[in-house]
Amino acid sequence: MSDGASPKGMTMKKTVLALAAVVILASCGGSDDGATPSTDASVGTDAATGTDAPDQTNAPSSTEATNTGADDGVLSVPDEFDTIQAAVDAASPGDLVLISPGVYNEAVNVTTDEITIRGLDRNEVVLDGQFELDNGVRVLGASGVAVENLTAQNYTNNGVFWTSVDGYRGSYLTAYRNGDYGIYAYDSVNGLLEHSYASGSPDAGFYIGQCYECNAVMDDVIAEYNGLGYSGTTSGGNLYIINSRFNNNRAGINTNSATYELCYPQRRTTIVGNLVYDNNQTDTPAIDDAILAQNNGILIEGGIGNVVERNLVYGQDKVGIGLVPFPEFEPNDAEPTEDKWDLPCSETRDLPLADPDTLSAILWAPKQNRIVGNVVEGSGVADLAVSAVDDQLAPIDPTELGNCFSGNVFTKSAPTDIEALLPCEGAGNGADFLLGDLNVVSWLTDAENAPPSVDYRKANTPKPPVLEGMADPATAPANPATNMPPLVDISTIVVPTRP
Repeated sequence: MSDGASPKGMTMKKTVLALAAVVILASCGGSDDGATPSTDASVGTDAATGTDAPDQTNAPSSTEATNTGADDGVLSVPDEFDTIQAAVDAASPGDLVLISPGVYNEAVNVTTDEITIRGLDRNEVVLDGQFELDNGVRVLGASGVAVENLTAQNYTNNGVFWTSVDGYRGSYLTAYRNGDYGIYAYDSVNGLLEHSYASGSPDAGFYIGQCYECNAVMDDVIAEYNGLGYSGTTSGGNLYIINSRFNNNRAGINTNSATYELCYPQRRTTIVGNLVYDNNQTDTPAIDDAILAQNNGILIEGGIGNVVERNLVYGQDKVGIGLVPFPEFEPNDAEPTEDKWDLPCSETRDLPLADPDTLSAILWAPKQNRIVGNVVEGSGVADLAVSAVDDQLAPIDPTELGNCFSGNVFTKSAPTDIEALLPCEGAGNGADFLLGDLNVVSWLTDAENAPPSVDYRKANTPKPPVLEGMADPATAPANPATNMPPLVDISTIVVPTRP
């Protein structure tokens, strides 16, 4: 995974194919028509549509920077260093790499701890991969690195990517039309992603994966026109997704358990105060999991102990908030027993794997999740839903799984009257759990017939709006990602209003 590639799309394709064989269906998936990348990679210009970016009349010039040389801890690009990579290579812990407006056709690798990489203008400092370079900024094992106030677009893998780090921060970032993820933290802990925007990625606009406890916050981000707005595989534990917006993706917020990444199962993510709407965009680039999950708002796929609270979710063609199974037909390990759920990743990542000859398919069931105080409206199938299946694909009684629903504003659910069947306080009503069953297996047929993935280079992804940048980028001191994340008080967060 250190090269920025993800096995998720490949694994999900195998999953879909295997499940399709069980239910005698054809597999789903997207296609790449192999079109030649556009040569128009200019800043703020949509190469798919040829539209021009708005005029940035207030962009600061490089003369606004206060640096006088590398010995003052500020490394200026291009005044002192011709490239961002050269400045990063010359930086020492605590230094600030300060980038003037312009287009930089670079793939920047960072291996020095505690540096800050900052653009002078979020919308005018553009790292552009020209559909040839892999990652805009890739932080490889360097702890405490902050990346802020810039745009990364047209990379074959990811816009901004941290891997195997302790301490990270991404602030006022824009990631547009990248070939895997927009903004991506993998196998990393103690982080903050804030005030950022991601669109046009086949996998997810934002991703935090393979960590427990992650100890991370994602606050005030926007994800639209991606396969998935947010994806979190085998991640959780002091992980907060708050005050953010996920709209017009194939699916909005998606977490899942699987053994193709370590630290499984997915567990204990807190999703509060988010706006999730109209995630029915079927003309996006999309990996197989995004196609399978499309038309849903918030999906917990085989996750455990998550909290989904005080979100406004509306306009999904299928389910607003759903707890559903995640099928893994070629697992790398056996499903961990409940006594292993509290073990940190540091204790589980090196445990021996189960004998491959003993492994069989895992149908990860959602367990012990709390869905409380949300407002969910206008869903095509169900505003609230829960479903799990056994190895014969027969529905499992959800009362055995420990999930609960209380205090939500909704109209329809699957099963019927879900809050009476699965309340968070007291005993349920013992009603027939098959009444109004979600029939989640039918989603495979839907995926088979869904519009395929669109080549991310050609997708008609709207260019990002002009977005607010950080205050005083030319004069603010370096701010490495130490003591991350900040404390959050979720008790103060209320259900958002419609835009």
